[in-house]
Amino acid sequence: MDYARADAKDYARANLTGIWAAALTPFTDDLRLDEDGFRHNVRHWSEDLGIAGLFVSGKQGEFFSMSLDERKRSLELAVEAAGGGAQTMMSCSDQNLDVALDLARHAQDAGADYIVVHAPTLHFATEHDDTVYRYYETISEAVDIGIALWSHPDSGYLMSPGLCDRLADLDNVVAIKYSVPRPLYAELTARASDRIAVSTASEEEWLDNILELDWKLYLCSSPPYLLQTAADRRMHDYTQAALAGDAAAARRISESLNPVREALKRTRPPEKPHAHQKYWQKLLGQVGGRVRPPLLELTDAEKAATRAAFEQCGLLA
Repeated sequence: MDYARADAKDYARANLTGIWAAALTPFTDDLRLDEDGFRHNVRHWSEDLGIAGLFVSGKQGEFFSMSLDERKRSLELAVEAAGGGAQTMMSCSDQNLDVALDLARHAQDAGADYIVVHAPTLHFATEHDDTVYRYYETISEAVDIGIALWSHPDSGYLMSPGLCDRLADLDNVVAIKYSVPRPLYAELTARASDRIAVSTASEEEWLDNILELDWKLYLCSSPPYLLQTAADRRMHDYTQAALAGDAAAARRISESLNPVREALKRTRPPEKPHAHQKYWQKLLGQVGGRVRPPLLELTDAEKAATRAAFEQCGLLA
């Protein structure tokens, strides 16, 4: 952490920008954490693809199948492998608040730049704003590190723009990954972007959000390293064109990625997003590895269909 708690918002405004990616976690054939493979991926993402930051051990990273020690170790590996070339954000999401706080303190001590915490699942509640506010307030008071909120339908509810606006006043709340319909995140941008960075995980909406909402942060999912190679950085290129104000060039570059987007979507089995993305990683020369049970692996037929689509999508190796 290179800033004091009182400076968290200013630091994030200057540094929490650009394209961030949510890391998949590679597991070996015997389902251990593949430390060397993870290091390889992190270096490739930061050095070859120019990804600005990494979201570690979130839902893409299968945190739900990892032990507490493995989650902590994955953060340490990311900080080590990034080596200052990319920033890091540790997912501290957990239904147990003590676990979330333990992970948050570890992230702060291990050198992460920020943490992200998913809105908790609330059982039997019909109203939730005050409970969720107190949840995040408790975490905010326990650590100095900058906190990104995360609202997603998986929680069973969506945090309202009004609640997020209240939370934006907490000293070290610096961003939100707001996985909601566009009207909601557009409203929150208008209300709270003076205090927090608002973003969402949809790559297909990213260009419009730069041009129409003046966003500077993509936070985040796997497209930054699934749609790009060291020789073909079109997501990076259209982002830079849009940020420079060249909307026509940005749209032209972005639209050229449609065959890649379509190949990914068309071949992804509904129950196997993690396994499918890991196999696509393998085709790209990254380390994909196994998924942990109860997640399902691809069949040979699914792999063959994915490989054929990959080879025809126009992504340069």
